[in-house]
Amino acid sequence: MTSKILLTIVIIAVIVGGILLGLRLLTPEDTWLCQNGEWVKHGVPNEPMPTTPCPGANINQNENRNVNQNVNVEPVNKPVPTSPTTEKNDVIVTKPAANSEITSPLEITGQATGGWYFEAVLPIKLLDASGKEIAQTQAQAQGEWTTPELVPFKATLKFSVDKDQAGTLIIMNDNPSGLAQNQKEFKVPVILKAEQMIIKVFFGNEQKNPNAMDCSLVYPVERQIAKTTSTARAALTELLNGPTDPEKSQGYFTSINTGVKIQKLTIVTGLAKVDFDETLEKAVGGSCRVANIRSQITQTLKQFSSVKEVIISINGRTEDILQP
Repeated sequence: MTSKILLTIVIIAVIVGGILLGLRLLTPEDTWLCQNGEWVKHGVPNEPMPTTPCPGANINQNENRNVNQNVNVEPVNKPVPTSPTTEKNDVIVTKPAANSEITSPLEITGQATGGWYFEAVLPIKLLDASGKEIAQTQAQAQGEWTTPELVPFKATLKFSVDKDQAGTLIIMNDNPSGLAQNQKEFKVPVILKAEQMIIKVFFGNEQKNPNAMDCSLVYPVERQIAKTTSTARAALTELLNGPTDPEKSQGYFTSINTGVKIQKLTIVTGLAKVDFDETLEKAVGGSCRVANIRSQITQTLKQFSSVKEVIISINGRTEDILQP
């Protein structure tokens, strides 16, 4: 029995010794190992400490061996590059284009996601150069609006400005709650063009009336101006500006002094009364020139059907003005 026990112990010792010997053969006794990101001696290596960076604690012992052998190790779990994504626009305005010139009436077209509508409409407003709201309207959805997708819309906006200027068209979401945090806006910069109209101003003309055979003869030229309800005053203002260079080249001239100001203009039951400052008669002499001044003013006002007669005054005076 004792012999069997001894034999068993010897067999176990041989097996354990074999395992230890195998481990010793698998792992070099004298080398450098990477532990916790640092090179550590194992035994008494003949080679100096490696100069390559230690791959770190996440690299196993086999990878350390590769480093010692100057083999490049590819990093694991390398991220795959992805293309950037673009968020879908909530609003797209196809007309008018940004920074384009717009006139009234303005046709507006575009698309907006369904969340911008309420009962198939969304509000639109127009601001002038000072930021003042000058017009508003509603755009109508051109399809089913209860959807998160883009839905076409269309609107017509009428506005009026007295001069060309910058402006801002604003597309808004319909916000029944009225809460500021729920309000959305999409802005389009535009150029507001004043609606135009044609008026006439009357000047003398050296080519059509040579030698001033009749000093009261005056001739019309057309001017395009911003549309206004004060057409008679606008026409007089253009008259006081005098003829343009192209008009002068065609023989047109004015007998009215430069710098004249209109102080008051009224039109009642066919009678136009216009009052000027004293510049109108400054250094004016000669019956021909006086006749031409009166005719220029009178005919410019009489182009309008509401004017049948004209009374000219200077600082309220009518009797002793524009003397020859």
